[in-house]
Amino acid sequence: MAFFLLNKNLIQILVLLVTATFSVAARPRILELWVPETDLLTYHNGAVLQGNIPVSILWYGHFTSNQKSIVTDFLLSLTSTTQASTPSVSQWWKTIDQMYLSKVGDNGQPSQVYLGNQVSDESCSIGKYLTMSQISQLAATAGLQQGGITLVLTADDVAVEEFCINRCGLHASDQSTKSTFIWVGNSATQCPGQCAWPFHQPMYGPQNPPLGAPNGDVGIDGMVINIASLLAGTVTNPFGDGYFQGSKEAPLEAATACQGIYGKGAYPGYPGQLQMDPADGCSYNAYGANSRKYLLPGLFDPSTSTCSTLV
Repeated sequence: MAFFLLNKNLIQILVLLVTATFSVAARPRILELWVPETDLLTYHNGAVLQGNIPVSILWYGHFTSNQKSIVTDFLLSLTSTTQASTPSVSQWWKTIDQMYLSKVGDNGQPSQVYLGNQVSDESCSIGKYLTMSQISQLAATAGLQQGGITLVLTADDVAVEEFCINRCGLHASDQSTKSTFIWVGNSATQCPGQCAWPFHQPMYGPQNPPLGAPNGDVGIDGMVINIASLLAGTVTNPFGDGYFQGSKEAPLEAATACQGIYGKGAYPGYPGQLQMDPADGCSYNAYGANSRKYLLPGLFDPSTSTCSTLV
């Protein structure tokens, strides 16, 4: 995942966490600055999302058809039935399933993500400045499903409460319906140095050249990183009592515990050793559907207490 907010001194690895600011019925996981706790990321005997997991999308604001296809191809790649080159997006998802989801209950079958319905609100029906409660309302409008996930994706000209200040996205749940949702904003024109790193120079610290975005769109490729990180947190800790580290009110999760780590040798300000396309110079660590390439975050391995990356 990209650096959602960069530490000015770059002294410690930044991590994204979740804090609860909604009502009891809607528990958010907000990506913010946090210093890692010393205790380990463990299972807290609660529910995870397993089996067939539908993911619906609400596109809020203007997205081009190519931008939408970058995101939907990523989701289709998670449990693609066609053999992709390796390392692949489906390998990344299988790592989540094997390290987390398969350890809970007696399901016995691999968990799969499938793309559900998509709704577009290009006219921004409730305005271009949204509060957190309005994000929750939009998710409900798109149709929350028990055991499923709704993605609320906001365009680059839509401002969201504390977006770029304290967060790049969040995941939350509604206990009454046992449903979950994720919100991620397109930071291309607002804060790419905070929410689309390493595809844009960071706001603070060493101004190393940014990496080439694998699909040629800094904002959307940054969104995919954030979606992936929050997706990992949603399926492993959907209702606040699954897998997490630290306090329940401010937990680190499967991907946020490895924030900023994409390849071997990563350290603050350096994403690690990645693959590069010689044709266009873009950097990536996973192949996806329809010849796509993506950069996906490292995942915390509870068995080794280390961050596992695809490359």
